Amino acid sequence: MSAMDCGLVEWGGRRVLFLMAAEAEYGPELRARISPVMTGVGPVEGAVAATAALAELRAGAGLPDLVVSLGSAGSARLEQARVFQASALAYRDMDATALGFARGVTPFLDLPAVLPLALRMPGVPEATLSTGANIVSGTAYDAIAEDMVDMESYAVLRACQRFDVPLIVLRGISDGAEPLEGLQDWTGYLGVIDQRLADVLDGLRDALAVGDVLP
Repeated sequence: MSAMDCGLVEWGGRRVLFLMAAEAEYGPELRARISPVMTGVGPVEGAVAATAALAELRAGAGLPDLVVSLGSAGSARLEQARVFQASALAYRDMDATALGFARGVTPFLDLPAVLPLALRMPGVPEATLSTGANIVSGTAYDAIAEDMVDMESYAVLRACQRFDVPLIVLRGISDGAEPLEGLQDWTGYLGVIDQRLADVLDGLRDALAVGDVLP
């Protein structure tokens, strides 16, 4: 199915493209509201899928007014199962310090290590987010300055920047309070997060209708 057949909805006169990483995060409440483009897991898959979807839309139906990336994230400091919107994104995999660049800065790209997101949804708490290819657990959180971690959002942001499309990132905290011991420690809260993300999307639809998110 092409990006023009799924992922895109019109809310409040605005065309919104939804992206998610994994089917396990896409529960019945979200299924009743959206049909997202599934990017796959990790920054490489996220970048490839987001770029392909946006390129296809630009060549056909036209670019969306907004991209929304949603799903789960880990955090050792935020309330488990609560939904947050990302205020800024970092890329924890990038380490060119041996060449004299600050950790997180991509060489020769002229971007800071932490990229702020311009848009905000009213009424949704904010948190910073670190993207990388590894699953973070236990004491590994000690090395991460950001509030929560995922595996796709920074990659999606870079794709959106290439196409000059704004991005909102919504994440429900699925794990992190305790070290992970298996897949079930990630999936345990996904049912609750599905409902809470759906509630936030209802708020986003209303906010777009009255111009509270996009001018």
